[in-house]
Parts: sequence; C-alpha cells; structure tokens
Amino acid sequence: MKARDVVNIDVTASSDITDFMVVCSGTSKRHVLSIADHLAKEARHAGQEPLGYEGQTDGEWALVDLGDVIVHVMQDQARSYYDLEKLWS
Repeated sequence: MKARDVVNIDVTASSDITDFMVVCSGTSKRHVLSIADHLAKEARHAGQEPLGYEGQTDGEWALVDLGDVIVHVMQDQARSYYDLEKLWS
C-alpha cells in the first residue's frame, strides 16, 4: 500500500494548528481510501488516536489529522488542482 510522491511540509512558522503536513498521492479512489485507512489504523496501533478523518466516502482527497501532523492523501487531479505544496511552502 504505497503512497506516491510523498512530500513533507514544515508549517510551524505559518500554522497554529499543526507542525507538519504530509501530502501524497493514491492511484485511484480505492487506493486513496486504503492509504488513509491504513495510516489511521497504524496510528491507533501506536497509541495515537486520529483527531479527525475526512473524505472517507469521496476518495478524491482524504485527510487524517494526527495533531502535530496532518496527512493529505489525494488523487493526482485533486492534488494538482489544490496544489497544497505551493500554498504551504
């Protein structure tokens, strides 16, 4: 269950809600949801209950909020459209 094009963005200087954002891509709706589900499951296994989990039904963009890290898992089209790397870098 590999995510593609993983980018870590340090937002400590520009955000009060988190320290890091991770943006990555999935190849399909199913892949995006599988990556996000797996991430949330592994976080719980490590004792970190996600604070939020959005986009479970859509599959274009899923977000897992782990407090100090927010992970965005997106299909390529949504990632290009929203361009979070440019917005937060």
